[in-house]
Amino acid sequence: MVIGRGKNPSAQETFMQMAQASGLRGRVLVTVGLLLLARIGIAIPMPGINRAAFSEAVASSSGLGGGVLGFLDIFTGGGVSALGIFALGILPFINASIIIQLLTAALPSLEDLQKNEGEAGRRKISQITRYVALVWGMVQGTAIAIWANTYAYQPGTFFIAKTVIALAAGSMFIMWLGELITERGIGNGASLLIFVNIVATLPRSLGQTIALAQADQDRVGGIVILALVFLVTIVGIVFVQEGTRRIPIVSARRQVGKRMYAEKSSYLPLRLNQGGVMPIIFASTVLILPSFLANALQNQAVAKFVGYLQPNGPTPWFYALFYLTLILFFSYFYASLVVNPVDMAQNLKKMGSSIPGIRPGRATSEYIGRVLNRLTLLGAIFLGLVAIVPTAVESATGVTTFSGFGATSLLILVGVAIDTSRQVQTYVISQRYEGMVKQ
Repeated sequence: MVIGRGKNPSAQETFMQMAQASGLRGRVLVTVGLLLLARIGIAIPMPGINRAAFSEAVASSSGLGGGVLGFLDIFTGGGVSALGIFALGILPFINASIIIQLLTAALPSLEDLQKNEGEAGRRKISQITRYVALVWGMVQGTAIAIWANTYAYQPGTFFIAKTVIALAAGSMFIMWLGELITERGIGNGASLLIFVNIVATLPRSLGQTIALAQADQDRVGGIVILALVFLVTIVGIVFVQEGTRRIPIVSARRQVGKRMYAEKSSYLPLRLNQGGVMPIIFASTVLILPSFLANALQNQAVAKFVGYLQPNGPTPWFYALFYLTLILFFSYFYASLVVNPVDMAQNLKKMGSSIPGIRPGRATSEYIGRVLNRLTLLGAIFLGLVAIVPTAVESATGVTTFSGFGATSLLILVGVAIDTSRQVQTYVISQRYEGMVKQ
């Protein structure tokens, strides 16, 4: 097999490594095995529930509210609708991570742990995140247990308590599986768990779409249009996820002993979409909370107001405008957490590097800030289009079999696939150079 030293590994080389190299093969098998274990837990139902009544309630999306149920069910791979022991999945950990990220920007003590305490500080933040995930899992488990209590054979406090304990314990086990995948497998464990859960819901949606096309021939055109929109959206996501703005950097000449090193030119890459899928997740969560409160309070005035925040409500344009505003706000917020122009300018100054035509220090940080603001605006507009267009096409064509599978799901699927493939390529390249050194 011919291998190019400076090239990315081909598909043939990657599969050869998986077949021959025990290290990569072992990591792949560990990843697949742990993901299958997580899916098996979702299929094990909670005891003591009238399954027929519960399934009927899920089909009509009663109790929790359609938006909340659809959102949770997609990210748990049908765990909420099946009410398995792993029904919550990795969601409490993801929510805890978001909460800790927000608190890190607000609390100087957490910021100090993250920036100045090194590996020990990061381990402590990870431990805090686990505790928050446990508390959040109990909160979410309590909401689901109260909802499911109506369909229990022996409803009451004991049923709610045991359901909460089982759901929270299952969530902690899934979190542990995610950490094992990250440490001993391939890719990011939490992201892969969400990826598998989303993929697990696709056969059901595809089956419903095929049944709809067979039952109503007039819907075939709408289904084709929706499929084309999904394909175009996926291509756009790939381009935007890979898109970067390269700011040129020049390193000053320096003398080491008697040798003079010439100037070096490089670049500072700034991603077009700094926040990835996080702005849409934040915005979706904000939109879902009013629906949850309306169903919990059973108040007509609140329910009427919440109706204006639904895509199929009386004012869909208001929903779209509010959703776009939230995405824009969270895009800038998350970009400010990920990239700090002042720190970048200071680091460039310490390394003796500068941007051509820009003075070091404050001028450099202001320049990077302006570029970052423009990139964030473009990325937010793209995220807004990705979030709104599939929903609008579904409403226009009347094809709602993919309801709930929208922008967030597509972004996660494409983003996780790209990140995992990069990790596999990195491992294959490292094995390639190990083989060259041994030779």
